[in-house]
Amino acid sequence: MKVKLRKMLISDAKRFLEILSHPEFEYFPAKPATIKQEKEFLREIKKLRKEGEKYTFAIIADAKNVGGAGITINKQFPYRCAIGYFIDRKFWNKGIATKAVKLLEDFVAKNLDMVRIEIVTAKKNIASQSVAIKSGYKKEGLLKKYLKVGDKFHDCYIYAKVMK
Repeated sequence: MKVKLRKMLISDAKRFLEILSHPEFEYFPAKPATIKQEKEFLREIKKLRKEGEKYTFAIIADAKNVGGAGITINKQFPYRCAIGYFIDRKFWNKGIATKAVKLLEDFVAKNLDMVRIEIVTAKKNIASQSVAIKSGYKKEGLLKKYLKVGDKFHDCYIYAKVMK
């Protein structure tokens, strides 16, 4: 399966809402309720990209929008960044997220001066942990009550890869 990244577009709002509103996305904090909310989020992301804080992409697999991925720069520590991803449940277990992580790393290597990339994943999100491990990230620790989704807090593992 051919996987590529492209900049997120406002026109992706309907597709992202469809993916993220599914109840199986229990560990992803973005839960837009309407297309209007998702469009507002995508407009904000566009501003953050111009400011060098966030770089977000649609994940395209075999010419279909199957999810999203992004890079968040830590402004306090500008030598490190975090990456994240989400995939439509119909496309889980096909290696798409692992390929997207590699493409994000390539973007970081070519465009950003980073020493370290981090992936934070909910402790119960075994699939996302598997992506981190397959991508060569090392588990560094447990972050207690680190992720809030709705009213629920989740413990998370932090994985990291040193680039230089």
